[in-house]
Amino acid sequence: MACSVLQNILKGCEPSNAGGIFNVYINDSSNVTYFSASASTHNVIGLTASPDFVTFEFNRNVGNALTSPKIDLINGSTYYENTITVVLARREASKSRALQVLGEGQRFLDMIVKDANGVNWYYQNMQLTGGDEDSGTAFADGSKYTVTFVGQATNRPYAVSQALVDGVIA
Repeated sequence: MACSVLQNILKGCEPSNAGGIFNVYINDSSNVTYFSASASTHNVIGLTASPDFVTFEFNRNVGNALTSPKIDLINGSTYYENTITVVLARREASKSRALQVLGEGQRFLDMIVKDANGVNWYYQNMQLTGGDEDSGTAFADGSKYTVTFVGQATNRPYAVSQALVDGVIA
């Protein structure tokens, strides 16, 4: 097996490296009618879906996307576990229903996550694995949903341009 040539990672000149995520766009994996990515640039180069991805909006500082390599040197296996967690403020019937639908049949979901640095990331075959509904204890706690999606992939998430994202969101 021929492996890819090693590549440099150089320190950038960006003014900041902000954490967190801003938006999550979700669709059934089966609704993605075309997906193509470049292995050399690790960017999505083509994406269409019907119907469009739906938008999940949430407050700042309550969501994250984590990719963890899972490497077994003895078995020679490598995969990446992706976990996306968001907190949706205020319990409401419409949110409860939307979360109920996301979990129906343990469906597979494709997700686009926009991070605080303005980069969109594409996650394939994610599944809803948690959706705690919390009334809070004290008046100041507020009510919320803590929603978790998990998926395994053979590669890290691909970057996707804003133009492609704009073409597939409702």
